[in-house]
Amino acid sequence: MINLTDENFDKEISNAQKPVLVDFWAVWCGPCSFLAPVLEKLSEEYKEKIIFAKVNIDDSPVISQKLGIDRIPNVVFFKDGKVLGGFVGAQPEEAIKKLLEGFLKGGDDGDSSKLIREYEEYALKNGFKLNPDKKIVEGVVKSLLDRENKFGEKYCPCRRITGNREEDKKIVCPCIYHKEEVEKDGFCFCRLFVKI
Repeated sequence: MINLTDENFDKEISNAQKPVLVDFWAVWCGPCSFLAPVLEKLSEEYKEKIIFAKVNIDDSPVISQKLGIDRIPNVVFFKDGKVLGGFVGAQPEEAIKKLLEGFLKGGDDGDSSKLIREYEEYALKNGFKLNPDKKIVEGVVKSLLDRENKFGEKYCPCRRITGNREEDKKIVCPCIYHKEEVEKDGFCFCRLFVKI
């Protein structure tokens, strides 16, 4: 794994010939210590396909702040210099491998496009439409896919996950609140769906 700093981060990411997985960590972080050997092992397994790197947030506060890293461990996947996704917290090896395979196959973009089409159809059937602002739709869908990778469900990104699976079913997108919100406010809380 290569060490990235405030000084070399942008150059290394933009000049990388392969996708780059970056682990934002700190010495004092317990979950980071748990995740490190998993990523080290995966770096060997994927060395032909992915560059594995790490950033100590205490030594490199500028890049951490620039990318909005506010919780660690925080793993971010870059391809062609752009963020494709990632995860927060220590994850099991199999979950990380599944995520990596999806990124390598371009599955994130494919999954996003597929989900957007599904939500377009759903909206039309229910008398509303997707937000015409593509950036908002793409942002919400990316968050939904990130939450699915992390928590196993496409939980609404604008609502807090309680950890009670029965209670949290209410916020799986499309959540139980969206129709009432679109009718009352003209859009759902996430602004994914809007009134026609």
